[in-house]
Amino acid sequence: MAEKKNYKRYTVTAALPYANGPLHIGHLAGVYIPADIYARYLRSKGEEVAFICGSDEHGVPITIKARNEGKSPQEVVDEYHEINKKSFEELGITFDIYSRTSNAIHHITSAEFFKKLYDEGKFIERENEQYFDEENNQFLADRYITGTCPNCGYEKAYGDQCESCGTSLSPNELINPTSAISGNKPVLRKTKHWYLPLDKYEPWLKKWILEDHKDDWKPNVYGQCKSWLDKGLQARAVTRDLNWGVKVPLEEAEGKVLYVWFDAPIGYISATKEWATDNDKDWKLYWKDEETKLVHFIGKDNIVFHCIIFPAMLKADGSYILPDNVPANEFLNLENDKISTSRGWAVWLNEYLEKFPGKQDVLRYVLCANAPETKDNNFTWKDYQDRNNNELLAILGNFVNRTLVLTQKYFDGKVPGVGELTTEDKAALDEMKAYPGKIAKSMENYRFREALNEMMNLARLGNKYLTDHEPWKKIKTDEERVKTILNISLQIAANLSIVAEPFIPFTAEKMVRMLNIEQKYWEEAGSASLLETGHQLNKAEFLFNKVEDETVENQKQKLIEEYEKRLQRESKVAPAKDPIKFDDFSKLDIRSATILEAEKVPKTKKLIKMTVDTGVDKRTIVSGIAEYFKPEDVIGKQVSVLINLEPRKIKGIESKGMILMAEDNDGSLHFVKPEDEITNGSEVK
Repeated sequence: MAEKKNYKRYTVTAALPYANGPLHIGHLAGVYIPADIYARYLRSKGEEVAFICGSDEHGVPITIKARNEGKSPQEVVDEYHEINKKSFEELGITFDIYSRTSNAIHHITSAEFFKKLYDEGKFIERENEQYFDEENNQFLADRYITGTCPNCGYEKAYGDQCESCGTSLSPNELINPTSAISGNKPVLRKTKHWYLPLDKYEPWLKKWILEDHKDDWKPNVYGQCKSWLDKGLQARAVTRDLNWGVKVPLEEAEGKVLYVWFDAPIGYISATKEWATDNDKDWKLYWKDEETKLVHFIGKDNIVFHCIIFPAMLKADGSYILPDNVPANEFLNLENDKISTSRGWAVWLNEYLEKFPGKQDVLRYVLCANAPETKDNNFTWKDYQDRNNNELLAILGNFVNRTLVLTQKYFDGKVPGVGELTTEDKAALDEMKAYPGKIAKSMENYRFREALNEMMNLARLGNKYLTDHEPWKKIKTDEERVKTILNISLQIAANLSIVAEPFIPFTAEKMVRMLNIEQKYWEEAGSASLLETGHQLNKAEFLFNKVEDETVENQKQKLIEEYEKRLQRESKVAPAKDPIKFDDFSKLDIRSATILEAEKVPKTKKLIKMTVDTGVDKRTIVSGIAEYFKPEDVIGKQVSVLINLEPRKIKGIESKGMILMAEDNDGSLHFVKPEDEITNGSEVK
């Protein structure tokens, strides 16, 4: 296990989001909210922190977006960089810098990083064949090649992955590869690239990860790394043929750029340089000093890049520190379905901030409470409502509001003094004193859901203490006792303003304002004397408002409507086939028919065997519709059948004819049938 030590400073990075679309709640729960919680916690402890992020503005997703929208890549990244930067700021994400990889300093830094490794002989050169679009005179990135998946037969698979079955692919595995740019069949041409020999660093990586970090890295991170290392690492290309990105700084590399996986993590370094220059600091202290702790916050799709590949790059350079931890999260689902930007199945941050003004902390709270820390988790609008109403409003908000209102009512808003403490008082104060340490321990181990729950347990303690001691009843007979009860309750509220700040900073700011104090540091948390006797409080405000059923239903309906709009907008009807002569059509004998019997064909997923009355005869037809229809549901349906199709054997069954189906844009099948019931055997002309 890596030796624990006290660090002088912290470099905290959050994954650079692609600037090809707005941020959604999956990004927030997976990366940015836990990263901000951690950075805020460190600052509250008085630590020196550089919290680094920025837009990832290179790579094929950017060029595809630009091509689809008829814009230049620069226009695309300019638009989304500003949208996302503003959204982060409004949500209270406290980056010290939010840079971008299209900045000159990043291009210079990345090129210098590459050139140093090149000059030291750390790369290997290879010539291989790659698909080339002759009409557009360019090599094709994997995502610009489509074809039929060899695994499932899906006809629109990409050169790097089939989105139907999820299989990872290489372009040369595709059946009938096609250029997504021209629609032509690409040709193979030789091209030279530079590779980082990851296999050379495999023994070192195995020791550094599998031995040194076995006990302090999250199981999901460690497990994914171990899986990759057990399979054995291969050399990986660091350059590619593309016209958008950081140019390879070699004369012989005209028309080539650094692969985005190589230049993007260097974006952390270039952003730190930019921030250091603007703030009169030495950037090297944050990347090259062993007394700096480096922590990467990422999603699970980036684990390999941040735990294996980027550390190998840093090791190859030899002058950089390595990450102490990479607390990657899993994925967040939405209403029990995967978040999909292409299907419009997402809650977009910029839209949320516009439609729910003043509710940043509700989203921060819910996403932290549901953070997919060890496995995929789920966000629902009903849970959002329940956590707001039953936790934030009913527990935290209720406690703070009642405490301040009662103090205003009984003591003109001045903090009352403490009298003799009862056993219950002492127990409550002892519990209060313990919570900052519990929360800190969870934070230090990157268990932010656990830390959030402990913060709410402090609010629960205050709420229960106030309810159990009923100062609104005791005020009639024992004012001195009420003073003690409210003093203790106010001290708990003041402690909450400290420990809640990393999670719900806007609420903590309201609490500080109501308590009429300055924001206090973590080392002061646990104290029973944060508020002095006689201190004047400000007027109480409601910290949270109720979320109504109508709001939840509207958001769920909006999701469905947006999903349906995307389907309509992005649906593509297959082009018409080449013209045929009328005589060709007249050869087809299509008749109305009724399905009499139906059963699944054993040991198949798609096939149903049917007995069909065509009016001419009763015959057997085998059809691949079992994914969309149950056998019992098709019996009695009147359909259209091509009856003069040459018979053929399917799974040993002779099938005589074909039932006509229409395939919708989502791949679902629908029978082509008469509007009204007609005589079996009626001709379709």
